[in-house]
Amino acid sequence: MIRPKQLYEWCRIPYDQLESHPARKVPFRLVKDSAALGELMAHELVDAIRAAGARGQDFRAIIPCGPSCWYRPFTSLVNREKVSLKRFVVFHMDECLDWQGRELPRAHPYSFRGFMEREFYGPVDPALAVPEANRWWPRADNVEAIAEEVAAAPVQLTYGGWGQDGHIAYNQARRQPYSLLTLEQVASSTVRVQENNWDTVLALAQRTFGTAWQFVPPLSVTLGVKECLAAKAVRLFSDTGAWKQTALRVALFSEPDPEWPITLLSRHPDALLTATVDTATHPISLHPEWDLGL
Repeated sequence: MIRPKQLYEWCRIPYDQLESHPARKVPFRLVKDSAALGELMAHELVDAIRAAGARGQDFRAIIPCGPSCWYRPFTSLVNREKVSLKRFVVFHMDECLDWQGRELPRAHPYSFRGFMEREFYGPVDPALAVPEANRWWPRADNVEAIAEEVAAAPVQLTYGGWGQDGHIAYNQARRQPYSLLTLEQVASSTVRVQENNWDTVLALAQRTFGTAWQFVPPLSVTLGVKECLAAKAVRLFSDTGAWKQTALRVALFSEPDPEWPITLLSRHPDALLTATVDTATHPISLHPEWDLGL
């Protein structure tokens, strides 16, 4: 368990010291802003797809719904440079569900499939597009099939963000007092349907619905930590600012901790975190005069 004094010490580090900090446990890269992050994500993914194509191989990747800044640069680059996505196999990492475990209407702001169909697939030239058969959408009724398909061949890349509690995909820290998880249980978690934590519901309510938590989907389906960290490379990004600032510090400096799934990145041989200056700047680092009574 992370002690408040530890957390305070991590949060007070100035953002421009994070990349080179000697106590950092995961590689970190800083970018100026959301636009720069989007361009970086788009170009790196296109480069990886091209490299696999040059080798005559499929490119199998776990792909997120977010950060939203990279979809337009990605689709524009694909169309402009005629990059074929025919051998791109996409495992969508998570999806929100209603209280009965059903898919949301595609126009719901937390229908990840609806967003990806509009922003990630829709703008691409049909002659270049990812084949429908290569688009793996998680649902309540296909978790076993997804797990088997992910395990059937190597996954080259996990792209994604992280949540306010350091969740990777929707692998939230488990808050149930009667079924707490060990670190190894978190690390071996696989594709599943779950209830969303109260802090996730409140964070999404504040972000999207003016704190109207009644509109936030109560369930989700997610690839597990096992699938996400089985990829050869893991690249996580954030431009969300305040919502992700503390989780970033925990990811960079904490030992693996079941309360913060992102801390398991320190076990991965090729993981990299990237954040904007806004996300990397913690409020505590700006107020050395604060006394928190620790």
